[in-house]
Amino acid sequence: MTTLNRRQLLLGGGLITAGIAGGAITFDVLRNEAVSRPLAAGAGTLVIVTLYGGNDGLSTVVPYADNAYHDARPELAFTADEVYHLDDHYGLNPGMTGLIERWRDGEFAIIRGVGYPKPDHSHFRSMDIWQTASPESASSTGWVGRWLDATGDDPVRALCIGSTVPQLAIGNRASAAVLATSGVTASTLATKVGPLTVPDNHDTAAMAAVRSSYRASKTVTTTFAHLSDGGSTAGTDDGPGGSTGDTTDLGNNKLAAQLDVVARCITIGAPTRVYSVFLGGFDTHADEKGTQRKLLADVDQALTRFLDAMHDDDRGRHTVVMVYSEFGRRVRANASQGTDHGTAGPVLVLGPTVRGGFHGDDPSLTDLDDGDLKSTVDFRDVYHELLGKVVGADPNAVVPGRHDLGFLR
Repeated sequence: MTTLNRRQLLLGGGLITAGIAGGAITFDVLRNEAVSRPLAAGAGTLVIVTLYGGNDGLSTVVPYADNAYHDARPELAFTADEVYHLDDHYGLNPGMTGLIERWRDGEFAIIRGVGYPKPDHSHFRSMDIWQTASPESASSTGWVGRWLDATGDDPVRALCIGSTVPQLAIGNRASAAVLATSGVTASTLATKVGPLTVPDNHDTAAMAAVRSSYRASKTVTTTFAHLSDGGSTAGTDDGPGGSTGDTTDLGNNKLAAQLDVVARCITIGAPTRVYSVFLGGFDTHADEKGTQRKLLADVDQALTRFLDAMHDDDRGRHTVVMVYSEFGRRVRANASQGTDHGTAGPVLVLGPTVRGGFHGDDPSLTDLDDGDLKSTVDFRDVYHELLGKVVGADPNAVVPGRHDLGFLR
């Protein structure tokens, strides 16, 4: 583990390193939780996929029949023959070979023009807005974190796959746990980060919240340490409920590897309602066409594989996936055959309980805000529906004053 100072490890915003915010657990610990208190039958599960960098929505859901699109991107635009047709106006990026079948099956919703008032072109500020659901002012809590605060102290209600807890999963009193996937054991983690649970007068309020939530979840990790130390990790175990299938075809698809872990957690009955995974690399200022196609092919492979694993599973049939990025890109291509930071973009929602099709009005490609798309859907309305219909929460406690859009059954 890289040596970091106390402040770096207890930062109250952005990414929390090494799972400090909610504690780190191993797959064996989670499997024990699944045996002792499995997720209730019919309970919904939300999987949040964050695409870092600002995914270009116009190259994801392509308005191939719009002349304004081709005029703005004469060399970057996809032709009608290159995309998978969603209807007679829009098509999916040619890298998305599997998700077009989900569209045809009616289990794929595209929410168009999603953004927020007074958009910010900064990666950091825009992602902070999306993850805190607070466009008007800075907030130290994420939208999932506020749900955690309101629903008790169970440390496995939300899990982040990897080595970080994003801002969205950090609350004032509770935060998501990290599912260790690379051989981290409970005793090793406790030795490395245990001293950080000790109060310090120099800690900020946010740092104190992270520290206290880690201390609470550390109790669970210690209790079940005998089950996890020396056992298999989530990335290697192939025991009961352990594998979604052959992984030799994944190559370097990091998102697929994360979603494989999520699939295993869901199929064993882990009492987790929200999972967070991510993929970076979407800041396509140059040579976008090939770069984004490869990235979206990875997204497509990962999601298709995951949804296939969920399709025949009792719990999987109540799982919903949301895919978002911090902003879209500008309408006009730049001189490097890429696109610069923009505003609104599509949010993708997938699963058996989804009302497939388009939702929300499509932003005009000619009536722009200084070259940017004008948002037609507030992202907090997306959260409102997911919280109420999938997570089973009171959405008004997290995103007050919002409403459902109707993309879920």
